[in-house]
Amino acid sequence: MLKAVIFDFDGVIANTEPVHLRAFQTTLEGEGVELTEEDYYANYLAYDDRTLFVKLYENRGLEMPGALLTALMERKSLNYDHMIEGNIELLPGAVDFVKSLTGKYRLAIGSGALEAEIVNVLDFAGIRDSFEVIVGADRIANCKPAPDVYIEALRCLNALPEEGSEITPAECLVIEDSVSGIRAALAAGMKCLAVTNSYSEDELGEAHAVKPGLAGLDPASLAHLF
Repeated sequence: MLKAVIFDFDGVIANTEPVHLRAFQTTLEGEGVELTEEDYYANYLAYDDRTLFVKLYENRGLEMPGALLTALMERKSLNYDHMIEGNIELLPGAVDFVKSLTGKYRLAIGSGALEAEIVNVLDFAGIRDSFEVIVGADRIANCKPAPDVYIEALRCLNALPEEGSEITPAECLVIEDSVSGIRAALAAGMKCLAVTNSYSEDELGEAHAVKPGLAGLDPASLAHLF
């Protein structure tokens, strides 16, 4: 029985992946390091900022002193904040779908984005109060495909005062747009619905179901998964 729905954020609720890419590219230009769109989507999507910089430098055979990592993360965050201001693009159907689930299921977000970045967009969309729990990259040790973010989101849901029995992973549905995110959900013992906002249907085949997006979905659309 479905009791909780945990959303990824970037590429599921808001079309923020291109903004993150531009922020990474602008940040890295100052270091003479290139990150192409193809490379980003093929190898780094779903990583949090820290992991992306570390993995990218490792893959390029470059040294990453701690001070440089801190500086890169700070500059990328500032670049992202500047680029997203006035340019928030919500994905089709996302707001209506969240509203249709509100009050029917426990809702949470588990994302590789920073919590402040997530809240900013949710406030803009008018759906912040739909989510009881928001877990961003600043609250977990290991990013996707590790299951940490979804395990923590469920732990936080269960820690809230609520009537009824504790929610188990098998009673959770994760909504994702990336291969790493799907693997994180499965590793957490949860079912996963993927949307083709960032990858093709074939690439997302590990999910329990794949949809072209959230437009037109409602609570009844999820029933066949449980």
